[in-house]
Amino acid sequence: MNWAQLRAFHAVAREGSFTTAARALQLTQPTVSSQVSALEEGYGVRLFDRRGRRVVLTALGSSLHAATQRLFALEDEVEDILSGARELQSGHLKVGADGPHHIIPILAAFNRQYPGLDVSLAMGNADKVLQDLRNYRVDVAILAKVEDDLRLHAVPYRRSRLVLFVPRNHPWAKRSAIRLQEVTAQRMILREAASVTRQIFQSALAEAGIKPQAVMQIESREAVREAVAAGLGIGVVSEAEFDHDKRLVALRVRDAKLEISEHVVCLQERRRLRIVRAFLDVVRQVAQDKEALAV
Repeated sequence: MNWAQLRAFHAVAREGSFTTAARALQLTQPTVSSQVSALEEGYGVRLFDRRGRRVVLTALGSSLHAATQRLFALEDEVEDILSGARELQSGHLKVGADGPHHIIPILAAFNRQYPGLDVSLAMGNADKVLQDLRNYRVDVAILAKVEDDLRLHAVPYRRSRLVLFVPRNHPWAKRSAIRLQEVTAQRMILREAASVTRQIFQSALAEAGIKPQAVMQIESREAVREAVAAGLGIGVVSEAEFDHDKRLVALRVRDAKLEISEHVVCLQERRRLRIVRAFLDVVRQVAQDKEALAV
């Protein structure tokens, strides 16, 4: 079994492209292509369907990718054990997040403590980030949605209430709070169905038997903010993620408990890695500092 060929296959399966896999491995694209072709020809199998510049795993390729994910995760753990006597002066931590507001302070604190480590940040909605974590594309993730899964280890980070926000020319703009029932006459601007913020808000509406006048769905926080600023409706966001914008006003909901909890999550099998343990320790310290400031 050729280790280089397996590594090339794993990178292409992870990245979904020979070009980006070659970049990740710091090899040329023809080298990666020839290694994967040699693996397929050596065993008389087809691991990918080539569709132009894109590649899609075959059923056999998916089974092999599940095995190489475990294989290279174990390789990381072996390296971690063998280098355990060294300080954390080099290495690469892959982080996933469903929004920038919570993760950036953690990354800043982590960088101050471990300036020699490389960090990459991948963004996406909660479902995508969780999938990346389970598929070993990221080492740790900060999420508002943590499923009951024995494979996952979660560290509580912070809680934040949800607020509505309106443009400054809205009739509510001079108020500080509203009642949930008042949403009935409004047009809502909401994120995609997978958004945890949307799920919490719509659950509260359903429990109260409230239905907004209409809902417009937009799949990015920035676009939702611009739509609300343009007067297309009212939005909902975590108070911790409400950016100062002179065009907008945030309003609390006084008669409903709308809260979102953020957790930092890793796979149970990878929580022993020194770089992951170091990150979780920084998370706990940042969380404690925030609680101290709030008192």
